Amino acid sequence: MAGCRTNAKGNAMPISIRIGNQDLTVDVSSLGAEMQALTSGDGRSWLWTGDAAFWTGRSPILFPIVGKAPDDKIAIDGTVYPMAQHGFARRSEFALAASTETMCRFELAASEATRAVYPFDFQLAVVHAVEGRALTVTAEVTNRDPKPMPFGLGFHSAFAWPLPGASGRDHIVTLDNKGEPALVRLEGGLINPAPLPSPFNAGRLVLDHSMFEQDAMIFPDGAGEGLAYGSEGGPAMRFHFKNLPNLALWTKPGAPFLCIEPWHGTAAEAGASSELSKRPSTTILAPGAVASFAFTVEIPQ
Repeated sequence: MAGCRTNAKGNAMPISIRIGNQDLTVDVSSLGAEMQALTSGDGRSWLWTGDAAFWTGRSPILFPIVGKAPDDKIAIDGTVYPMAQHGFARRSEFALAASTETMCRFELAASEATRAVYPFDFQLAVVHAVEGRALTVTAEVTNRDPKPMPFGLGFHSAFAWPLPGASGRDHIVTLDNKGEPALVRLEGGLINPAPLPSPFNAGRLVLDHSMFEQDAMIFPDGAGEGLAYGSEGGPAMRFHFKNLPNLALWTKPGAPFLCIEPWHGTAAEAGASSELSKRPSTTILAPGAVASFAFTVEIPQ
């Protein structure tokens, strides 16, 4: 199936696919295989709208790095390549490989353009699938190269803050494991690895925009495989993560969204090597191997 249309100059034009059922509708763009809308059957919208006044992203896929690299450059076996923050997948046109009423699969394969900055033969497939009131987003990375392939993979979905029907209420993130994971912060976009006290208390974090004046809150370890994001006495979204050991929470102070970001890989550490394989939580995928990462979000009644 064709993944995109072309304009009069032959340039790719993104397409949009809508999947869903009576409970949940999801719109996905071929540009970045990025979710554009998440709407319950009663018309409530749970995903950020991408208002350019704050941030145009909605739910980008981060690959082959998460976060920044020193001077926007990575090294692979000593050779230096340019690499923008969060990698190139989010600005790449994916091909539509399959779709049904409740599922769509977009694929990005290595090209001359990607090899210029990331010298590997890979395939990145992103699947959105709806079942009942739940959406599962899966990223599947295949190493088609004869050598081991290092990469980071992350999700960067932004959800409404306040949630529908919850204006004026406190909003809370609650970890399923009731943990109090250590916090790290960014300095110039790079990780300062010195751990800070956890803002969680027995797994509970009452959100405040002032928490994001120093950029994202990043939890490299211990946030667990699931959480709830909801309002005090109001609706809550429930999340489950697969093969995503790192967690970040982010917004721009005053912006009406909260990014819930499960990752496998983080920004480079300040002062550390620019080698991609040395970044925290990097996956090194054997030739011919496939790695899968996923999150599921359930929308409240």
